[in-house]
Amino acid sequence: MADRMVLTGARVVLPTGTVENGRVIVEGARITGAARADAPALDLTGHWVVPGFVDIHNHGGGGASFTSGSAEDVLRGVRTHREHGTTTLVASTVTGEMDFLAHRAGFLSELVEQGDLAGIHFEGPFISPCRKGAHSEELLRDPDPAEVRKLIDAARGTAKMVTLATELPGGIDSVRLLAEHGVIAAIGHTDATYEQTVEAIDAGATVATHLYNAMPGLGHRAPGPIAALLEDERITVELINDGTHLHPAALELAFHRAGAARVAFITDAMDAAGFGDGRYQLGPLEVEVREGVARLVEGGSIAGSTLTLDTAFRRAVTIDRLPVEDVVRAISANPAQLLGAYDTVGSLEPGKDADLVVLDAEFTLKGVMRKGEWVIEPRVG
Repeated sequence: MADRMVLTGARVVLPTGTVENGRVIVEGARITGAARADAPALDLTGHWVVPGFVDIHNHGGGGASFTSGSAEDVLRGVRTHREHGTTTLVASTVTGEMDFLAHRAGFLSELVEQGDLAGIHFEGPFISPCRKGAHSEELLRDPDPAEVRKLIDAARGTAKMVTLATELPGGIDSVRLLAEHGVIAAIGHTDATYEQTVEAIDAGATVATHLYNAMPGLGHRAPGPIAALLEDERITVELINDGTHLHPAALELAFHRAGAARVAFITDAMDAAGFGDGRYQLGPLEVEVREGVARLVEGGSIAGSTLTLDTAFRRAVTIDRLPVEDVVRAISANPAQLLGAYDTVGSLEPGKDADLVVLDAEFTLKGVMRKGEWVIEPRVG
């Protein structure tokens, strides 16, 4: 535990902008406003210090699945992503039998309650068979509000988000139910029209699950969900910035139209993230990962990603040429605000958790701190 420490010399990204030769003062698990005289200093000249990353859509990593793994497996996946800068992580499930998902929600809620996870995201089974992606079609079902309620009740207050194809029977009522219970209704794996998407937003949906992927493309006569999701100020759009899920022009369009305040970078990671190529299970479906790209063995659909958020950050700055401050908003502040956790994480401010990432001048990860404790201690000097 970094009982008392002053990080000095780095470029520090704050909500107000980047401070050259900045300081971050840590005491115990928190960032503080003033350093005690006996606090040791760590010189990070030539580096960046940014807030810890917040991932609201993640299915696993380190060879472990959040949908089916044991507690030890889940914690291994969490640790893998922490080592890549994700200090706050929501565990996402994939489509399964309702009883299994309810049981899984209860299991994962215990890990939320002990502080290892930041919540649960249900991706499926309430999605469109036309846009199922890497979900088992025979297990899909319409979003009956009673069944949606069963899952959020099983999560015992830890459900953060449910992805829905809101055009299906029961979709709009389910969105209203989720909004009433303080759970994010996310539009995704959907075949909705522009008009149906607007109706869902008006009912209370606030997130677009991995924008562009698993939804109709943008059309000039039938603009579909993409146009509705990009234009509405109430929607935050998830983006998977791995170079596979999105063409750079699509990412640029999202930032241009939605603005940095409405983008959340996610991984949509599966077991292979931080682990390697090979054969894996994603729910009941078999996935093959080759050269870091995950696809279903049967059918070849993209099956999540092997992305970690440090890679998404570096790509956004060095390839997509986005301002560092905009990337920090998309990878830390915005998702923290969606989770209702911005009072404790998502920015470097006194009183918040000492969650931070140290990057070198090329934006390669060099250090990770979570709640004042080094997950990876930077080696400098």
